[in-house]
Amino acid sequence: MATKPKVLELTVLSAEGLHVRGKPANKNVFTVVRAESLTSHTTAMANGNENGFHTWNEKFRVELGPQARCLTIEVKCKTETGVVRDIGVARIAVSDFLGGSVPDHSLQSLCYRLRDWDGRENGVVNFSVRVAGPPAAAENDCSSSSGGVVTAIPVYLNNSIDN
Repeated sequence: MATKPKVLELTVLSAEGLHVRGKPANKNVFTVVRAESLTSHTTAMANGNENGFHTWNEKFRVELGPQARCLTIEVKCKTETGVVRDIGVARIAVSDFLGGSVPDHSLQSLCYRLRDWDGRENGVVNFSVRVAGPPAAAENDCSSSSGGVVTAIPVYLNNSIDN
């Protein structure tokens, strides 16, 4: 029997100490979050400040396949000329936040060191993660403007239908 994929709700809270070619990366910084797949990823942008501290606080929903063993957070920046530069990457073992003593649906806050492609330390990324629960009932409400499809099964009480 195949195991269903899990959907992770991941929030990149902040990043700090980011550098590109020895200079602080303060503008046009963004993350790419992947769950062991090059085709399944989400992206968000952050605004930098003079302290080199970036805040996102944007939730990602990432599908984690049943065989996935790691989650990857890549931090990148876009230069003024439009070139995308890699800042650092953190590869997180799924076992660090799933399958342990903490229930899957509990929110966990984690902090990981970023490394550039040469293996040198290059900042820190702070994030929270948990397994997303089923969609809220409000998302399936007929009055919502989401344009979703609602499926209903009629229930007959007290045998009110004539046989």
